[in-house]
Amino acid sequence: MQIIAQHGEIFIILACLFGFFMAWGVGANDVANAMGTSVGSKAITIKQAIIIAVVFEFLGAWLAGGEVTATIRGGIIDANLLEADPQYLVYGMLSALLAAGIWLMVASARGWPVSTTHSIVGAIVGFAAVGLGVDAVAWGKVGQIASSWVVSPLLAGTIAFVLFKSVQHLIFESNDPFAAAKRYVPGYVFLVGFIVAMVTLTKGLSHVGLHLTFSQSLLLSILIGVLIMGLGVVMQRRVKYTQSPNDHFGYANVERVFGVLMIFTACAMAFAHGSNDVANAVGPLAAVISVVRSEGMIDSAALVPWWVLVLGGGGIVFGLVTYGHKVIATVGTGITELTPSRGFAATLAAATTVVVASGTGLPISTTHTLVGAVLGVGLARGMAALNLRVIGTIVLSWLITLPAGAGLAIVFFFMFKGMFG
Repeated sequence: MQIIAQHGEIFIILACLFGFFMAWGVGANDVANAMGTSVGSKAITIKQAIIIAVVFEFLGAWLAGGEVTATIRGGIIDANLLEADPQYLVYGMLSALLAAGIWLMVASARGWPVSTTHSIVGAIVGFAAVGLGVDAVAWGKVGQIASSWVVSPLLAGTIAFVLFKSVQHLIFESNDPFAAAKRYVPGYVFLVGFIVAMVTLTKGLSHVGLHLTFSQSLLLSILIGVLIMGLGVVMQRRVKYTQSPNDHFGYANVERVFGVLMIFTACAMAFAHGSNDVANAVGPLAAVISVVRSEGMIDSAALVPWWVLVLGGGGIVFGLVTYGHKVIATVGTGITELTPSRGFAATLAAATTVVVASGTGLPISTTHTLVGAVLGVGLARGMAALNLRVIGTIVLSWLITLPAGAGLAIVFFFMFKGMFG
């Protein structure tokens, strides 16, 4: 207690700095990963992707980022075992932020799309198991999180496979693919708007003063979906059919229609990612603030201050703008050849999986989800469409992430313990 009273301000300043650094890593690695399909399919330029991500990542983090934050902060460590030594929780959370931030910086420099959720969970488990004892870790919760890392790519891959098959059947296999695209794409636009709006509203926006019942959320989500669909129809009308001697079936024109749709799915993915992955940066930061302000009381249900979500959203945006281009190249062109129609199926599937998980409070990995979705689209075209060497490198970087985060966090934990006592 005395240590927290003596060094409280320093702990909060360090937590804000390390939290911003971790959020920077999320932006440099995970957001780039989320935007990779849109850029790789050439539906939008890298500059447009950054503008979309800046706006929607920030909105997702601020408006819908509160739910998952509680899971990361309170679920992994048994808080009751820390009541006698609350400063250990502060050291551990500072260590976890710094360790995960450094690993993300290394991975981003190499162009590896690694999991920020893996990074922070590995770091928290590492410091807790070694610094506090194995009993301090809620292993049941860790197991639940670990199972979601298998479930999320499978779920996203399945949704992407089904979505792309529906696009093939309804549009590409029709007598007039361009006319079919104009007919069915507004429905897909509605789906994007409805899914993101529904999950955002049902999980509650109480921290911005909005309280809605399920019925109100459903009606409002349908209305938002219809409005976005109307916007999509207006944009779609600008796409004119152009005859090309190399394109007998008009598929290039269809892809141009899907290029319009990819703008909406890019917005959805950025919002979904901001709502889910801001927790990785601000969860430990919120824990430090809670312990310091309550003078050593450990409460896993403490509210996240609004400015913490703004800090996390700002860090994510800064990371993407300054260092995101390397991972965008890996995801956008490395795994499989993407076109706007394939990119749409992958991105909408990933966004659906992420926002559903965010709504239930389960901290999944956006990286695993998106790579799973891209693999699902690739498999819909056959194994030959996949670059197995790149996939192997990605999986290897995933396996290294947990021990790397844990090892660094253990070193930093003992360092802070030595510095502050």
